[in-house]
Amino acid sequence: MRRKLYVSLGLIAALTVTLSFAACGGGGGDQQAAEEEYTGPAEELVVWHAYRGGEKDAFEAVVADFNASQKRYAATTLAVPYDAYADKITAAVPRGKGPDVFIYAQDRLGGWVEAANTIEPLDFLIEDDVRARFLDLPMEAMTYRGTTYGLPFNYKVVTMIYNKALVDTPPTTDAELVASAKKLTNAAAGNYGLAYAYSDFYYHSALMNAYGGGVFDADAQPTIDQPANVRSIEKMLEWVRKDGILPAEPSSALINSLFNEGKAGIVFSGPWFLGEIAPGIDYGLAKLPYVEDAGAPMKPWVTVEGIYVAAPSEHKDGAYALAKYLTDVPAARKMALEGRQTPANKAVYDDPEVAADPILSAFRAQVEDAVPMPNLAEMSITWSPVTTAMNAILKGTTPQAALTEAQQKVQTDVDRLRSEG
Repeated sequence: MRRKLYVSLGLIAALTVTLSFAACGGGGGDQQAAEEEYTGPAEELVVWHAYRGGEKDAFEAVVADFNASQKRYAATTLAVPYDAYADKITAAVPRGKGPDVFIYAQDRLGGWVEAANTIEPLDFLIEDDVRARFLDLPMEAMTYRGTTYGLPFNYKVVTMIYNKALVDTPPTTDAELVASAKKLTNAAAGNYGLAYAYSDFYYHSALMNAYGGGVFDADAQPTIDQPANVRSIEKMLEWVRKDGILPAEPSSALINSLFNEGKAGIVFSGPWFLGEIAPGIDYGLAKLPYVEDAGAPMKPWVTVEGIYVAAPSEHKDGAYALAKYLTDVPAARKMALEGRQTPANKAVYDDPEVAADPILSAFRAQVEDAVPMPNLAEMSITWSPVTTAMNAILKGTTPQAALTEAQQKVQTDVDRLRSEG
């Protein structure tokens, strides 16, 4: 009943915003003429984000471009420290103490929808041409229980990063990966062909999804101990124990050190890793390999940062106008080339300068073989049990036993959460 009530209220609110937006001149030549004739005071919009460095500079420049492009709205940005960002949204936005627009990854989307009065549903606002501008997978990540709640801004995905001095040709299959990695591995000397955080379920998702596994089924029921998940961990253990191509207990610091010292030929990681690579390392990017006995390529979870309109905002038409501007090609180009983001706008990759960028092109290729990280409210419940399971497995517990225990814990917690709701 709670969920149906929230959805109904959200649809009513969205319809109200749609009518308001249309009355303000919602599109085409009429909107442009209205903007040129507008002489009133600009409505102030507040945008929250968590960017730093080059991303922050590029984002603020794009928002400034939006302000210069029209007279009706004036947007200001506020950079919120990432560690406190999600809690700040949860606490402030429903009480009307937050921004008009905020940017965050899709993993909290379901929880914020279920909490109500946080994110405005957008299906009644999104025009067909706007919906069509995005890559399919990022757009999917903005959808929760059949309703779209945000415009996808950018995505982050794990791919293969290799040292060109050690790896001439990046492997395309898991057999080639093992063969290449074995040639580079000398555990006694601290050299390994492959290094990644295989005990972290986020990184393990690439193998899990290759085998067709997952943590929830189509009905949002937990499936932690399904056979495909067990098989994917068995494959990971083959690489660790049988093939011996991975270091023990791979922390982020160890992986960085191995790669920068030329002691790891291949790393599985995302764009955040690139900033940690030493200047003297000549590296390349390639798609994760095809897993032959799974009959599919490795498919990592992809996180998508969405642009959300805050439900309590009194300037929803302006908030949506800003979201549209930020996800159009000119803004996406600036965020790609200056902010080093991988935009969700698919047309930007046709830009000659973007297309010629090997890093942007590599992540664009990898997202075609990826799976959106679940945005269910229940997703936050899974992390602790599956982390415990992964650690237990690496200490000797069988994958089936560890995942069965995790499944029981997650199911109990999910049932409790849903009964309380």
